[in-house]
Amino acid sequence: MELRQLSYFVTVADELHFGRAAERLHIVQSAVSQQIRRLERELGAELFDRSPRHVRLTGAGERLLPEARAVLAAAERARAAVAPPAGLRLATSTGLGEHLDRVLAEFAVRAPGVPVELVSGGARERIEQVVDGRADAAFVRSASVRSAESAPGVRIVPLWDDPLVAVVPAGHPLAAGPDVALGDLAGLPLAITARRNNPALVDLVVGACHDAGFEPVPGPVDGSLQDRLATIGAGVVRQWTVVYAAHARVLHSPRVAFLPFRAPGLALPTGLAVRAAEPSPELAHFLAACAAVTPVTFDDHAC
Repeated sequence: MELRQLSYFVTVADELHFGRAAERLHIVQSAVSQQIRRLERELGAELFDRSPRHVRLTGAGERLLPEARAVLAAAERARAAVAPPAGLRLATSTGLGEHLDRVLAEFAVRAPGVPVELVSGGARERIEQVVDGRADAAFVRSASVRSAESAPGVRIVPLWDDPLVAVVPAGHPLAAGPDVALGDLAGLPLAITARRNNPALVDLVVGACHDAGFEPVPGPVDGSLQDRLATIGAGVVRQWTVVYAAHARVLHSPRVAFLPFRAPGLALPTGLAVRAAEPSPELAHFLAACAAVTPVTFDDHAC
């Protein structure tokens, strides 16, 4: 007796039709009939009453059906017992820095052995990855992160506020201070990514400059963050940019200074985009890990 034969038997018993059972099993009808015949020969009993107009379980078939279901369920439990744990696919945002390290460490404690795959992408792409199932969750930053939905079928779970710090050349007079007022940077070009890459960040910084009474001097928008930090550190043209405080603590760039903004500071709310359906056990553990981790502030560690 083979598990395959029992599976075919249960499917035919469910459908009471060999053709429909074959369609469910994605095989030809003759293969289903052949395996059922072999099972009947092995058991020495007919399991189905076949007629041109209908298919019915015989008495032997009715007695076998619950036992067959129990065997198949036990086989599935056996497979699950030795199968590797389901993994978690996360779409991450740039600049998470220590936040991500701390959450992943907490998740490893809560769900040991569960693999995590990190994927990257733009803000819109990360949401799309959650919508179509390519990602189980995605970190997002936006001033509207506390709204109920960001896309149909997706909800945002608020996590924490990500403060920003200013980056200036290490040799600039402002670098000697413990913090910086936004207005002190008015005369320096702002080197920040193009708005199309990160509209929430650019709108926050430019809007804060307007609130402080000045229009930021436009600086270069091309290149990576590392390129901008290298250019600022070179000091040939004095300019400034912003990075997330959590990221600043892991950058270790001695040629630039990271300065918290004097109150009121700049921060973007961070959340986790997930599908609106009930989370998987792995995702539930990850959400609990996010809730358990209290984000450190910039002043908790020296850069």
